[in-house]
Amino acid sequence: MQQLLHRGAAGTQHRTDEVLDASWDDLRSFLACARYKSFRNAAEGLGLTSTTLMRRIDRLEDSIGCRLFLRDQSGLTLSAEGAAMIGDVMEMERHAFNIFRRAARSDDTAGTVRVAVTEGPGNFWILPRLIDFQKTYRKITVDLRCAMEQADVARLEADIAIQLERPTNPDLIITKLGRLHIHAFVSEGYRKLHGSPTLADIRNHRLVIQQAPQIDDSAYARVLGLTSLEGIVGIKTNSSIGVLYAVERGAGMGFLPTSSVALGAALVPVDLGVHHHADLWLTYHKEFRNSDRHKIVIDWLKKIFDPRTHPCFKDEFIHPNDLVPLMAASRTNFGMQGYVAAGPA
Repeated sequence: MQQLLHRGAAGTQHRTDEVLDASWDDLRSFLACARYKSFRNAAEGLGLTSTTLMRRIDRLEDSIGCRLFLRDQSGLTLSAEGAAMIGDVMEMERHAFNIFRRAARSDDTAGTVRVAVTEGPGNFWILPRLIDFQKTYRKITVDLRCAMEQADVARLEADIAIQLERPTNPDLIITKLGRLHIHAFVSEGYRKLHGSPTLADIRNHRLVIQQAPQIDDSAYARVLGLTSLEGIVGIKTNSSIGVLYAVERGAGMGFLPTSSVALGAALVPVDLGVHHHADLWLTYHKEFRNSDRHKIVIDWLKKIFDPRTHPCFKDEFIHPNDLVPLMAASRTNFGMQGYVAAGPA
């Protein structure tokens, strides 16, 4: 009996050692599969082949001695054991990211700050002002990433993010930068050819719309009081730059931020009696609040979006025509004229 007990204890110790030796890559793969609910999508997100990813999951399941996922045609579902384990692994991930964040602060006087922002504000509002920022803070490199996909600051996809959806992660510091007011515009050439659209005759006009993450696809029809946009959309694009370019070229009516009047873009506001808005949220991890270079970039971003200086970002709507004299100091001459003269092709 004593021999059996000793043998059992050795077996338990062997199993514990296997679990403690589990690779962090395997645990990270487990998290990716739980998030994507698909081996193929998780593999793409991790930059692996599906075969490599499945091998990692098999190895992890062998190490802990249980199945982590239920596999069927609809994808992956966490098993009871996997569901019980995921919170602890997510906590491990959070601590791992904190280690890298602290390392990134090792030299606060110089280095890179990664800023993720939606495409329009990034390209047309931040980038032209970034040139002057760089002249002042030459030791700070701002890695500006402009995309409609929302960056996950908590998972180190960016140091700072400006996004349209308010984050909920308690580890993040969140500040409302301002409000984007979305208004309808056409080019002067389009207005001369087709007249200015009204809600009553909107189906006689062509629309240019943006379809991308963080954008409510139903907002266009809702704002226009329509059940469907079928038959009136001329161009769909995932790019806010594409919308501005197409509207300037006379492709139809598009919805753009009222801050566009500060870009030098040749746009004519369309008074439909309706408009839309979206709040801009600046977010960063608590670990960066003591980093000098991150604080410099954060304070600068708050300044260039300050509604007191740039009234287009105020909570209350100001008509684009009324913004023109107010925004004189904000003009960047950074509209699409650098690509092609505005007006019908």
